[in-house]
Amino acid sequence: MSRAPLVFAAGIFYPGGEHITGWRAPGSEPHAYLDLDYYTRFAQTAEAGRFATLFLADELYVWDRFRSGIDHGVNVRLEPFTLLSALSQVTSRIGLAATVSTTYNEPYHVARKLASLDHISGGRAAWNLVTSASDEEARNFGRDAHLEHGLRYRRGAEFVDVVNGLWDGWEDDAFLFDKQSGYYADRAKLHVLDHRGDHFAVRGPLNIPRPVQGHPPLFQAGASEAGRDLAGRTADAVFTLGGGSLDTAQGIYDDYKRRAVAAGRGADDLKVLPWFSPIIGDTQADAEERFHELAALTPDRVQIDLLSHYLGTDLGERDLDEPFTFEFDLDGFNQSKSGYQSIAALLAQRPYSIRELAWEVLRRRFTLGTPDTLAAHLVERYEKRAADGFILMAPTLPDTLVRFVDDIVPRLTDAGVYPREYAGDTLRENLGLARPAGRYAA
Repeated sequence: MSRAPLVFAAGIFYPGGEHITGWRAPGSEPHAYLDLDYYTRFAQTAEAGRFATLFLADELYVWDRFRSGIDHGVNVRLEPFTLLSALSQVTSRIGLAATVSTTYNEPYHVARKLASLDHISGGRAAWNLVTSASDEEARNFGRDAHLEHGLRYRRGAEFVDVVNGLWDGWEDDAFLFDKQSGYYADRAKLHVLDHRGDHFAVRGPLNIPRPVQGHPPLFQAGASEAGRDLAGRTADAVFTLGGGSLDTAQGIYDDYKRRAVAAGRGADDLKVLPWFSPIIGDTQADAEERFHELAALTPDRVQIDLLSHYLGTDLGERDLDEPFTFEFDLDGFNQSKSGYQSIAALLAQRPYSIRELAWEVLRRRFTLGTPDTLAAHLVERYEKRAADGFILMAPTLPDTLVRFVDDIVPRLTDAGVYPREYAGDTLRENLGLARPAGRYAA
């Protein structure tokens, strides 16, 4: 069987782009970040580029741990389901993926919202499972501190099982709508979940029919051991760290595929989509200049505070230009372990000052190049089994997405790795994934 073509997700972290101070870029529109028209243009541009899905990142707090999080880069954002429901009415093919914290939600709510979005969009809903990573979020939900890393992933795994079980509660043909007989539904095709587990007790059933896609696709981004294991068992697609060597990317790709197979699934049942954050220049030198212009919009204080956030330690009291040493404690760290490990790997290579390390972490988030070199990079990673597609996290919006669609998508299409048309009307079709049968189907 031939391999499914390359797929893209168009992501938004900050409304002005992935970069925290992208809102300062010349083409940004910070006054429009709460306007539906702004996101409509984003969605329609991505749909014109035949992206499989939109992806809305989300957090349940304001990043006020450090002053710069208020002074220079407030993480305000619209609630994902509200926004995606509106966007479902101004698009027709692109998927609509909402980030969902399994630590600070309940399965019944999430199953119902996703089923609703799937029905009103004609089968384009998806969810990105996160377990959340910050104590700031815990304090908004009656806790002083975040759940322990392993515990929240076990909760996340049970959460997925409950949501899928709720979606399967009604068989696909359970609803009769027979006006003559008066029978609205076939009771024999309703199945009560009655789940009782370590974290949830949910009777069911949902008060909405089974979703158009059966199970709206599940995305994940966990790169820790627990995160990779959960993705291998349950995810339809996984967002992975970008950059790095081809060998490293191939190793990550193979690891996720092995985990899917070990869980009794097919290797192609799990799409691996590395992070791709391009800075596009007319020449390589132009791309480098654009990066330096973007970095210049990022005060030193923001860079240092971001590094402090990744390490879970306030570095502001240290000499920023002295050699930096740090005692890493991966087992005891309770935020994002993958980012923590990547910084440890950098410090293991050579000495850095805090200022130098913050700059290096910033630089490694981006891939710099021309339309030709960036397209060639994507084709190589796809053809050499380092990716099934990519999540585009534009450093600045809307300009980066527009240029990607105008200048890079045609090159990928001409290379024969990217489709000229959408494969179908549902997100599962456009990801090359089969619609799962209900667990109670004959």
